[in-house]
Order: sequence, then structure tokens, then C-alpha cells
Amino acid sequence: MGRLRRTMLYVPGNHPGMIRDAHIYGSDSIMFDLEDSVSIKEKDAARHLVYQSLKTLDYGNTEIIVRVNGLNTPYGKDDFEAMVRAIPDAIRLPKTETPEDIEEADELITRIENQIGMERGTIKLMAAIESALGVINAYKIATASKRLIGIAIGAEDFVTDLKTTRSPEGIELLTARSQILFAARAAGIDAIDTVFSDVNDEEGFIREVRQIKQMGYDGKSIINPRQIDIVHKLFSPSEDEIRKSIRIIEAIKEAEEKGSGVISLDGKMIDKPIVERARRVLELADAVKVSYC
Repeated sequence: MGRLRRTMLYVPGNHPGMIRDAHIYGSDSIMFDLEDSVSIKEKDAARHLVYQSLKTLDYGNTEIIVRVNGLNTPYGKDDFEAMVRAIPDAIRLPKTETPEDIEEADELITRIENQIGMERGTIKLMAAIESALGVINAYKIATASKRLIGIAIGAEDFVTDLKTTRSPEGIELLTARSQILFAARAAGIDAIDTVFSDVNDEEGFIREVRQIKQMGYDGKSIINPRQIDIVHKLFSPSEDEIRKSIRIIEAIKEAEEKGSGVISLDGKMIDKPIVERARRVLELADAVKVSYC
């Protein structure tokens, strides 16, 4: 099973204390932000702070991602120059609307990797889709580079682009979430959901996490460490799911030992999709156990 990305914790790139301690909360990924959470006056200082932190601090096995400013801004190119040299696991490109946005980022990373003697492809990419045009181009974006490990929806800019606002039910995001998920699955990469900004509305947060898990998302961007355990628990297989999956795999083995092409459990036929889901449940159960160690 690939790397878990159930939780991706936003950390402002201009906050030394949060940058230093971000890994202690147990999120699967940390995303240091140089974009929206950093004012124009602090862009250079934040870039330097994140660079020095990645070069000197040990974040263990936590995945490290940096959200840079777009290449259409005065800060994007400098962000890439510094962050590739800092060697995070991935760079997240905000407000991605076309495959050309990804191709431009890929070319820039490749040039920097070549300059410093780094193996090509070391630095991965994520794309944040935050507009109607980006959603329409989601599959083209998802397949624009071999560096891409995932695509994410950014809801606040998206609903603004749609000329609406976010609702508790999330109806305004349903189509975009679906399109982005379809694109990710077709491309074989991860789909990451948007943040839930009201940290005091735990009930609403739980409802939204359950919804995106049921849709098939791999995880959720979060803005507060209090949200981490909630997501991890909801994304973990239940005891009933694990027991049922074990029985399905045992039934397969038994049928194979008997040379039978027909597999059944409790009077119901077991076909390939059911087997694949059972194997994924057990793989996830193993992975979660490791991540809790």
C-alpha cells in the first residue's frame, strides 16, 4: 500500500513555533504554506524560514509538502528555486487551471534538479484545483506530469469563482469533488479534500469527513491539530470490516485449495471487486497499525 495521506496539516510558513512542532501532532503529511497564509511583506522571510527548517529539522517519517506561490506571481519562481533545494517530498501548486501550469512547474523543477545534481524526479508535485476551469481540466491536470502524486480541491477560491458560498451540506462542492476524484482515480494518484474552517463545529466536521470518505477520497486537508484524530479514526477500518475481510480472504484460499472456481460466503457469491475491497481493508488496517506506532 502507498503512503497514507488521511490528514494534511496546514502550517503557515511565517510561524516559527508551528513549523518547529508541526510533526508532533501525528498528521500523515505537513504542508508548509508560503501562499495565502503569508502576507506580501513576509513572503521572502517565510521562504527563508521554511528553507532553513527543512534543511535543519528532523520531521521523521512525516511527509513534507510546501505550498508555493503560483508561477504567475512575483514570488513563485523564487519559491521553487529555494524549495527544490530544501528537498521536501513534494511541492503543491496552488490555483492550477490547465495542464500547462503543471508542465511549467515540472520543467522548472527539472532545471533546478539538473543544476544541483539531484536525480530527476526527486521532488514530486501536487496540484490544487480551485476554479471552474480547473475542475473542467481535472483529468488533463492529473496526467500532465509523472511527478504528480495527488490533486486537491481548494473550496474557498472555488466557491468564490462560482459566485456562491459554502454551505453545511456542501452541495456547491459535490460536482467538483466528484470530478476531481474521478480524475485522480483515472490517473492513479491521490485525491485530497479541502479544509473545514470552523474548528469549533466538530459535528459538521465529522459529517463532512464521513461524506468524503464515502465518496472515495484518500484524505483531507486540515488547519488544526484537533482535527487529526477525528479523521484518522473515521478513515480506519472498523472491527466488523476487518473481520469480514479476513473471512473473505480465507474463503478465497479455501476455494483455491479445493480447485473451485466458485467462491461464496454466507450463501453469497464473492466476485473480484469484493475481493479487492477486502484486500484494501486489510492493507489499510496494517498501515494504520504501523502509523500508530
